[in-house]
Amino acid sequence: MSGKLHLAQALSNRGRRGRKRDFPDAERLVKRLVAQELVLSFVPDPEQRLWRTITRRKLQIRMQNQLESLLEEAHIKLSGFVTDLLGVSARRMLQTLADGETDPAALAALADKRLRATPAQLCDALGACTELNPVYRRLIKMALEELQFLEQQMGQLDQEIANLLRPHEDAVKRLAEVPGLGVDSAQQIIAEVGPTVASFSSDKQLCSWVAVCPGDNETGGVNYSHRSPKGNRQMRRILNQAANAAARTKGSIFEIVYRRQVMRMGHNQAIGVIAHRLCRLIWILLHRKVRYEERGPAVTERSKRVRTLRMIRTLRNLGYRVEPLGNPA
Repeated sequence: MSGKLHLAQALSNRGRRGRKRDFPDAERLVKRLVAQELVLSFVPDPEQRLWRTITRRKLQIRMQNQLESLLEEAHIKLSGFVTDLLGVSARRMLQTLADGETDPAALAALADKRLRATPAQLCDALGACTELNPVYRRLIKMALEELQFLEQQMGQLDQEIANLLRPHEDAVKRLAEVPGLGVDSAQQIIAEVGPTVASFSSDKQLCSWVAVCPGDNETGGVNYSHRSPKGNRQMRRILNQAANAAARTKGSIFEIVYRRQVMRMGHNQAIGVIAHRLCRLIWILLHRKVRYEERGPAVTERSKRVRTLRMIRTLRNLGYRVEPLGNPA
């Protein structure tokens, strides 16, 4: 016969030191459960676990690191001058290289005009193409074909998670408005914590569960370490990426916080401060069902319009119905 599973939190329900035995521990846990004193861990429902499966699968099939490792082995230092190896310019150059082109100048001429790297720098990075072994050309071609197949799978996963989160479309839109976040990261956050964060009664509990707060390893009144615990790795990855993007968003409050803290704390700890603020903000937006209001300096109307149009286009590609308010221009 099956019963209800209660997953107890190990740290909050541990027994006295030096008295660990299986049967007394089980009896103590049952007594705490009956007395409603047992601290339980967060276990999402089956529907939310399905959301997690899809969003985490999207992370597993990315192959930018494998492609960069292959190019480094072939002595092609393209990643030093091109930010995104999977972008339009880099992919155009790699496809032409795989088709048999050996002239670095001809390959550098395929780069987009908006690329920051100069033609001389690209020629220097692609200098090994003149003596490139044909085996590397075939391997690069196979990697590009695999990349195209994986992009098709990514599109299918995007559509799957969009269909599953269609009842929570408003929550996705509210999170996507936050600087540093977007539609994809908003979907991942909802898949990890739920559309209303109902399992966490406060923003402090959510920050503690994610572990975007300092640790407290204290014994005898002496604190030996402030290192953060492990927490939820998926949420910490999303928040750290969003914090780096928010710190570079011109005119946002997160840019001000980053500049204020980075001189005193360094880059990593300043990003941790922004991640902590983002985590508390996520709880407020989802739990209280309110919209984000920018408290930083005034952002230019052009940047607002560009970001709004980009977000509307992304939502419409996923099948959401979005109607802009006010003047369409």
